[in-house]
Amino acid sequence: MIFSRDSLTQLDPANGEPLRVVAIGGGTGLSTLLHGLRAHVTTSNPSAASQGLIADLAAVVTVTDDGGSSGRLRKGFNMLPPGDLRNCMVALSEDEDLLAQLFAHRFRGGDALKGHNFGNLFVAALTEITGDFGHAIQLASKILATRGRIYPVTTANTTLVARMDDGSEVRGETNITASKKRIAELMLDPPNASPLPETLDAIQRADLITVGPGSLYTSLITNLLVRDIPSALANARGVRVYICNLMSQANESLDLTASEHIKRIYEHTRAPIFDYALVNTAPFSAETIARYAAEGAAPVVPDIEGIEALGVRCIAGDFASEETTVRHAAGRVTGALLALGRTAFAGNLRPN
Repeated sequence: MIFSRDSLTQLDPANGEPLRVVAIGGGTGLSTLLHGLRAHVTTSNPSAASQGLIADLAAVVTVTDDGGSSGRLRKGFNMLPPGDLRNCMVALSEDEDLLAQLFAHRFRGGDALKGHNFGNLFVAALTEITGDFGHAIQLASKILATRGRIYPVTTANTTLVARMDDGSEVRGETNITASKKRIAELMLDPPNASPLPETLDAIQRADLITVGPGSLYTSLITNLLVRDIPSALANARGVRVYICNLMSQANESLDLTASEHIKRIYEHTRAPIFDYALVNTAPFSAETIARYAAEGAAPVVPDIEGIEALGVRCIAGDFASEETTVRHAAGRVTGALLALGRTAFAGNLRPN
């Protein structure tokens, strides 16, 4: 069964219980989605236009980055990389414009500070003060008055390892991303990294769970390698939605259709974990296609029949914002997700 964005909006009940939402991912994809969801989170302001749509929002974020400022802090302070978590804090903060400038500020001078983001150093300082990275993230979120909770998918110091199509192994996210070989399997070292109990509880209680958008392997699958996360998603009571990428990536998902993205995820979770897939079916301009082709990327083909053959229903529509960089249109994506979540919660679209 295929749902369009417009048909979902029409199904959205006028009144419904506020939703508990969990968003899983990393990179700019997750922060873009959180930017859209943030506007619908219940606040103490009774005049908020979107009051009551989301009662609780939790972001579960990948922590395998080993490059740039995050990588330097990881090596120098033996801490987890804060970059993706920092971006999520900015997306959920009450004063996003000011904090975006402050937290994204990269020092241009000084041998020790050059290249570091202020937000990364902020989290590093809190980690030293508290002695606990997970607690530091929660404190930072509280200081920034974020509309939602942010959890690293694990607090274990893990390294990403990829087995490539020629049988070789590549260690480290930066090396994997730079490799020209095709990824056959992704692994964590050590392999028994465990999630925070709060993450499993949030998934269990959620009415709506999203995975994506983001780099197929290094932003999405890396989260699903953490122990107990796949089984928690497989047994979740809430509606589970995969948000498909708009463009392929030359070193991670070249020539993969939307259904093949899901198949690669299932190869790592060893179980089906999606009820719906949100896919963009609107065409891109010739200029955008040419620009991305020069970078070895192309629009992801929304092969709806292939998706539904996996037992996953489709939400199809125009979900892209076509500017200098193609991004998901946060407002349109959020509207479709909340309509789906509320109607499913009301019993109208509950998966079989």
